[in-house]
Amino acid sequence: MSSRRTTLSLSAAALVLAPLLGACGGDSDAATGGGEPGTKKVGDINIGPDQNRVRGKKDAAAAKLVPAAVRERGTLRLGGSADSVAPLGFYATDDKTRIGSEVDIASLVADTLGLKPKFEQVSWENLFVGLDSGKFDGVFSNVTVTEERKEKYDFATYRHDNIAFEARKDADWTAKKPADVAGKSIAVSSGTNQEKILVDWSEQNEKAGREPVAIKYFQKDSDYYLALQSGRIDAYLGPNPSAAYHVASSGQTKIIGTMSGGGPSIQGEIAATTKKDSGLVDAYAAALNHVIEDGSCAKVLKRWGLEDEAVKESQINPKGLPKP
Repeated sequence: MSSRRTTLSLSAAALVLAPLLGACGGDSDAATGGGEPGTKKVGDINIGPDQNRVRGKKDAAAAKLVPAAVRERGTLRLGGSADSVAPLGFYATDDKTRIGSEVDIASLVADTLGLKPKFEQVSWENLFVGLDSGKFDGVFSNVTVTEERKEKYDFATYRHDNIAFEARKDADWTAKKPADVAGKSIAVSSGTNQEKILVDWSEQNEKAGREPVAIKYFQKDSDYYLALQSGRIDAYLGPNPSAAYHVASSGQTKIIGTMSGGGPSIQGEIAATTKKDSGLVDAYAAALNHVIEDGSCAKVLKRWGLEDEAVKESQINPKGLPKP
């Protein structure tokens, strides 16, 4: 399993391509939104540096669970992936302000624990190096819980890890089971969990006497969307966050089906990640449950189009995706 590609298989091309696919005549989805100066929007999503994030208030019970050394320091050192993937983590229109759903969730947790978040973006592999070395207190970067990772890290969940079928807005079909995609032309990124699931569905169709899936591959993320818009493919199967963002920003596609990124046997979960036995996982879970209960976490997910991935409660070290 290529975990990084599963969770981060789309790049900022979704952001760049949105105006191209969504513009009509002289109008552009990247037009300046009304209100505060410097605020920019793609569709209804604010991608300017002035984010007006949903902020939290310190919860004494959750804050007490933070290890003394971290409380005395007053900061929460958080790692994030340097990849630019909308809406998870990317740069605002000023090309320097980091924005996205993962930044918002991390900020909300830090607020709830009474700490100031201190972010640093590094390569994917260095997120875990940073946890191992004690450089980071936690990572909020679309990390999926796996059984292999649980051997070294502790997790507090905050969002489902889902994948989605995205089709043109005028599509009159849904994709919820193998039979729904029989004979369809579906694009997917090579080497990802979603490819494995699609191949499995195609094989199930053949065994049942139905047509297989015509699986298509392209070199660039933008090519998938151009093929979709031109009708060369019926749908694109990719990470739900990127699909949801593209739907909201382009206005010309829709999600016709979602499922767990772990396949039919297990619901994948995205979680706050910390070094095993660092003493922070209980604090993270308490903070997350607090913001889930007061509704602020739901507001964050909604502003990025990820409300369908909300969890009812944060769980510590739940069953993860199996080892390869």
